[in-house]
Amino acid sequence: MVEKNKEHNISEAEWEVMRIVWTLGEIHTGDVIQQLQAKKDWSESTIKTLMGRLVKKGLLKTRKDGRRFVYSATVTQIEMMIQVTNEMMCHMCDMHKGKVMIAILKDMPLSQGDITQIEKELALKKEHAPEMVNCNCLASGQHVC
Repeated sequence: MVEKNKEHNISEAEWEVMRIVWTLGEIHTGDVIQQLQAKKDWSESTIKTLMGRLVKKGLLKTRKDGRRFVYSATVTQIEMMIQVTNEMMCHMCDMHKGKVMIAILKDMPLSQGDITQIEKELALKKEHAPEMVNCNCLASGQHVC
């Protein structure tokens, strides 16, 4: 999981930078700029600012390679996605999380392997699942419709 000293609350623009670094691994500043400018109308200074913010947040690390800097991620894309998703889910009523997951699954691109793994996880979860999940919004745990 993402370490507590790493700030995982990142902007949409910072996600764009991280996605490039996650995809390409260690990457020079110029390569990040080239990749982003091919997708976005961002200046070089804007991209460097975003990268600097991500270093300060502890999500990117940098090392000198001659006269250039090389960046790499300190957290995996999967770890970051799980952390952000869990935080979002903490704001939702437990009673409705299943319906949200079903709606997300309908629109999500999944491989055959992903589907097989989801089926296995659901089969394990079903063994101990309650008939109904209680609401966690009120102190009493009761939900009024």
